Amino acid sequence: MHPVRAVWQARLEEAVAQAGPGAVLVAHSLGCLLVAHWAASTRRRVRAAMLVAVPDPAGPEFPSAATGFAQPPMRPLPFKSLVVASRDDAYGGVDHARRCADAWGAELIDIGSAGHINACSGLGAWPQGQALLRRLRE
Repeated sequence: MHPVRAVWQARLEEAVAQAGPGAVLVAHSLGCLLVAHWAASTRRRVRAAMLVAVPDPAGPEFPSAATGFAQPPMRPLPFKSLVVASRDDAYGGVDHARRCADAWGAELIDIGSAGHINACSGLGAWPQGQALLRRLRE
């Protein structure tokens, strides 16, 4: 309930160390900002990342309990990446996602109106997301 980027980032570093450079990251919401921060500070490499529902730290719905996630590095990620966005995401819409995708050198995928692209969005097993992940891995 009180996410701290430094704690999450240390765990991500450990997970990538165990998984190795062939790992493909899949991140949602705050996890997307985490990946941007992590990529700017690590020497480890991953194969690719799928970043879903990037929140806007300056937006009115951004959780005040989240510590250290603001001002993610806005420079190209050193791996292939997709940013998946929804047009009606209260935490950060397509315009914000486009700015992030452009800065990170990622491909933007606009999936239309799907809320925050989570369990409340009614996507179930989300076949479209699984197809995007398969495509990213190829």
